[in-house]
Amino acid sequence: MSETESPQDPTAAAPAPLRSDCGSCFGLCCVALPFAAGTDFAVNKSAGTPCRNLRTDFSCGIHARLRDSGFQGCTVYDCFGAGQRVSQVTFGGVSWREEPDTAKTMFDVFPIVRQLHELLRYLTEALTFAAARPVHAELRQALEETDRLAGGTPEEILAVDVAAHRRRISELLLRAGELVRAAVPRRREHRGADLFGARLRGADLRGANLRGALLVAADLSGADLRLADLIGADLRDADLAGADLTTALFLTQAQLDAARGDATTRLPATLTRPAHWPETAPAAAAERKSRSGARPQRSGRSGRPGRR
Repeated sequence: MSETESPQDPTAAAPAPLRSDCGSCFGLCCVALPFAAGTDFAVNKSAGTPCRNLRTDFSCGIHARLRDSGFQGCTVYDCFGAGQRVSQVTFGGVSWREEPDTAKTMFDVFPIVRQLHELLRYLTEALTFAAARPVHAELRQALEETDRLAGGTPEEILAVDVAAHRRRISELLLRAGELVRAAVPRRREHRGADLFGARLRGADLRGANLRGALLVAADLSGADLRLADLIGADLRDADLAGADLTTALFLTQAQLDAARGDATTRLPATLTRPAHWPETAPAAAAERKSRSGARPQRSGRSGRPGRR
C-alpha cells in the first residue's frame, strides 16, 4: 500500500452505526456525568444531577444555541451509541423518571457501556484496514467479546473490569495501526506527547503515532496527517485548516467537533464537516497567524479525554 492510499479494505462490511441517537436516550449524558464550570461548561453539575437545560421529554432546551450559551463541551461529546443502548436495551425502554429506583444503577452503567462502545467503534474501523489482516481474527474476537460485555445485565456490566479490558484492546488496536502505518517510512513517534500549542503548520505527520497526544490549540494547519494514529488525541481548538486527514486512523467525529477547520480541511468520507467550521478559508486570518510567534496559554478546561 502506498503512503497516500486509503487503509480501508473496500470489500469490508460497512460498520454498524455507533453514534449518538439522542431521541432514543433518556438524557443520560445530561444526568449521569458531572461537569465543571469553565471554558467548556457554563455551570458546575454533579454526577446524577439533571442538567438545568434538560426537558421532561429528555431533549435539550438550548440544543440550537449550546455554544453561545457556554456549553461547548456538550457539542463535542459522543456516547458512541451507548445512551440509546442502555436506555432501550439494558433497561428495556423504562426511564429513570418512570422507575426512580433504577436511576443510580442506570447512571453507573452508562459510562461503562460508553467506554465499551468507544472500543467497538475503534475495533469496527480496524477491521476495515486491509493491511491489518494478520490481526483481523483477533479483532473480530475482541469485537464480539466487547459487544457481549456491553450487552449484559446491569449487574454484569457493573462487574466488568473496564480498565483491564481497555488495556488489552488498546494493545491490539496499536498492532493494527502499526501494520497500516508501516507503509510510511521515517514516521514520527509522539504517543502521549505534550504538544499543547505546538507550531506544526504544514508538518509532515504521515503515519505518525499521535495516540493520546495533547494537541490542544496546536497549529496543524496544512499538516499532512494521512495514516496518522489519532486514538485519544486531544484536538480541542487545534487548527486543522487545510490539513489532510483523509486516511487518518481512528479519528472520531467528536475530535473534529472540538477542533477548528475550514473548507480546505480534507476529511475521511465517514466523517462530517462540523457545522461551526467556516465554509471558506479565511486567508487574511491565516496570513496573520503565520506571522505570529505567540504561543497560546493553557486553559483550565475540564473533560479532557484520557490518553491511550
